[in-house]
Amino acid sequence: MHEGFRRDAPGVHPALDDAGYKSTRLRHPRQPLVYLPQSVTELSGPQLGPERVTGALDHDLTRQHAGEPLGERIVVSGRVLDGDGRPIRDTLVEIWQANAAGRYLHKGDQHPAPLDPNFSGAGRCVTDANGRYEFITIKPGAYPWGNHHNAWRPQHIHFSLLGQAFAQRLVTQMYFPGDPLFAFDPIYNSVRDPEGRARMVSSFDLERTVPDWALAYDFDIVLRGRESTPIEEER
Repeated sequence: MHEGFRRDAPGVHPALDDAGYKSTRLRHPRQPLVYLPQSVTELSGPQLGPERVTGALDHDLTRQHAGEPLGERIVVSGRVLDGDGRPIRDTLVEIWQANAAGRYLHKGDQHPAPLDPNFSGAGRCVTDANGRYEFITIKPGAYPWGNHHNAWRPQHIHFSLLGQAFAQRLVTQMYFPGDPLFAFDPIYNSVRDPEGRARMVSSFDLERTVPDWALAYDFDIVLRGRESTPIEEER
């Protein structure tokens, strides 16, 4: 794994097999992992350059279709940092999320909530020289997910970060402050460390809020060290 994406905060990240999150038992490895040395191809290619973002509206999920999506417009921005607080530039940041009704545009989501023809729920951008990214989107709705009786996921946005090659991918989730479902969500609580859970929660950002148009939330992602953002293990 690339140095900038190394993980060295044991006990903070979700476990591969978590009793409360039932489907992990079907996805985690059952045999000891076998170490395969990385080759030059895996370390250096395919190279991910500026062409990773192909459209001017890739970062604006509210303008990717003919009409405007339904829901509360929000601006989500932050910085991608290493463990010493240094910005990570030229990193591809991708997001995917449910729409305002709490439904994903995916055939596997059969939640009886309406789809929005003007909202696909996916975006991407590349961090600038200061490690900053920004998305304009719709605040996602909560949704039922069948893990246990009356199970609902808190409102959240999925984040994927890619370095210079596909082998350098990390995935996490961003939540919104004050969500009443935090106490009941096994995925959120699979991060046992309270400080680690807090690092997955965005903060309201009045300075970046656009008057009469959209509220803003700040979410920094720290890739390693004691203050690293909890990352989902590959399953």
